[in-house]
Amino acid sequence: MTMISVVIPVYNAAETLPATLSSIRGQLWTDWEVILVDDGSTDGSRLLAKRLAAQDDRIRAVSNPGKGPSAARNHGALECANGKIIAFCDADDLWEPEKLLDVYFGLPDDADALFGAVRFFADDPETCRSRSTVPEGDVTIPMLLGENPVCTMSNLSVRRDVFAAIGGLDETLVHNEDLDLLIRLVGSGYRLRGEDQDHVRYRLSTGGLSANLDAMRAGREAALKSARRFGFEPDPQAEAIHQRYLARRALRIGATARTVRRLVAEGLGLHAGAFLSPMRRGIPLTLAALCLPALPHAWRRRLFAR
Repeated sequence: MTMISVVIPVYNAAETLPATLSSIRGQLWTDWEVILVDDGSTDGSRLLAKRLAAQDDRIRAVSNPGKGPSAARNHGALECANGKIIAFCDADDLWEPEKLLDVYFGLPDDADALFGAVRFFADDPETCRSRSTVPEGDVTIPMLLGENPVCTMSNLSVRRDVFAAIGGLDETLVHNEDLDLLIRLVGSGYRLRGEDQDHVRYRLSTGGLSANLDAMRAGREAALKSARRFGFEPDPQAEAIHQRYLARRALRIGATARTVRRLVAEGLGLHAGAFLSPMRRGIPLTLAALCLPALPHAWRRRLFAR
């Protein structure tokens, strides 16, 4: 039996999919299969996926019987995967060569789900300007309510039986479905742990669902509803940190000065200390909000990569 199944939802990713698969083929751990789940692409991605699958018998190309990335991931993980471990990846992200090796040795004995550090790039994957922080020990729901340390589904590997036990991803959500999943995973008593090793290079985008602030708010509310079922409410510090995340995202995607300033003001009002800490993130963000719209958009992307 294959040990690790890599599930990749594919939607109009013809330009980036070959590089993503190349990073998987370059893994030091080679006992894997890749399931490419086409989600109704119109740019030739479906034919490309079939062609790539024909070149490597470890790769399969299937179609999503549902709609949306969560349905595609669920179909790949629960209906198609043969592995004991599911490693999710997006069709425009890249993996470091050691990722699956770390996953193999970290699961399932030491945890039920595992993640590493993420480096963020805009155009050149060799030029990453920021890196995520990996907390020590098991992740808790209060930690998730502040700033999700997993950052992206491309950074999550989980035992297949655990993913099935918690019902997979909520297919009704278009944003923060990963946060909702992690809250349900941890709230159900499963262990989520980080490895402080570079695992993912994440491609920043100014478009798509990740740029939709309204969808982000709606997804956040759904995740908070899940947290409440386990007896947790976000405190002002956690809400301030989330507002900082939204403000940074708003800056990067070119939102109006009014929107950015509102998010900054709300974050400072909730808990100024949490919003401004660490100072290398909070202070430049606050100053940038005051300088808009004079700050060029290219600088916004460069300074507020995450």
